[in-house]
Amino acid sequence: MSRFFSEKYAALTPYTPGEQPRERTYIKLNTNESPFPPSPIALRMARQAAGNVNLYSDPTCMALRKAAAARYKVDVDEVMFTNGSDDILNFAFMAFSDEAHPVVFPDITYGFYPVFAQLNRIPYETIPLKDDFTICADDYVGIGKNIFIANPNAPTGIALPLCDIERIVASNPDNVVVIDEAYVDFGGESAVSLIHKYDNLLVTQTFSKSRSLAGARLGMGFGCKALMQDLNTLRYSTNPYNINSVTMAAGVGALTDENYFRFACDTVIETRAWTEKELKRLGFEMPPSSTNFIFAKHPSIPGKEMYLQLNEQGILVRHFDAEKLTDYNRITIGSKEEMQTLIETLEKMLCEK
Repeated sequence: MSRFFSEKYAALTPYTPGEQPRERTYIKLNTNESPFPPSPIALRMARQAAGNVNLYSDPTCMALRKAAAARYKVDVDEVMFTNGSDDILNFAFMAFSDEAHPVVFPDITYGFYPVFAQLNRIPYETIPLKDDFTICADDYVGIGKNIFIANPNAPTGIALPLCDIERIVASNPDNVVVIDEAYVDFGGESAVSLIHKYDNLLVTQTFSKSRSLAGARLGMGFGCKALMQDLNTLRYSTNPYNINSVTMAAGVGALTDENYFRFACDTVIETRAWTEKELKRLGFEMPPSSTNFIFAKHPSIPGKEMYLQLNEQGILVRHFDAEKLTDYNRITIGSKEEMQTLIETLEKMLCEK
């Protein structure tokens, strides 16, 4: 770092994104992207919008908010859009937490949570997952702190039932509970319906996974009008034009093309089931996944070794060096052909052991 870097950030450990190599062609199963291109309607609307990028985008994101309100049965003032869901998660840390209002989240979860806490100088506590990698809802009931839970969780892929989410929200009425639903469309239960019942609930989602717009950077949040006003105060204080016109149009198209959305999600779920079956046939162990990835280990090959061998074969998966996770690799569900190649490659690796 330079000698000018502020001391308040000197100890910050930044988030580490998944590999995005450009030097060769890989089968990319490491960053949970969709194997499908964006919806044809989304692409058509994005191309049309590109002709007007000489003008500023709509800071109110009204077209997007109307499309989301219709799709999720909420009021336009109960939804907001940001530059990826990471943006709204950061706003939530900023808006609702400080030294007097600490946060809590699982010890194994989305790696950006501790970064946002450190970045905003917010005290935080982590609660260990159970031995089977599940979140124990009772650990969060009545805890009296702001709570961030990824549901389904990452990188484990395990989902909490909606009844447990509601217990947590209801038992912490004086604290904000943020439910990060980046992967909910692949088998989880969304908590969006609960925002009309609880004014302390914020639900976030992303267009990067189930709606095939990872490169467009689009996230959304749902909550009562007062929560949305709080978050928009920060958005308008940083970048009111945070969604560009092309992304905004693509988002509207993605929200309105329900048939394509369902096709993509259903196909990923079907391919995930096939892949789980094949991995188990090869001796892999994994928790049940409600996401577009599988978190798997094999008793005869260490996780890091498997990750490196697959990399050499042109297949990228995600490995985590943390002690509790090091035996595992997170494997994105790609196309059926990509998953067949993965299984064939793993079969050869295991035969050579």
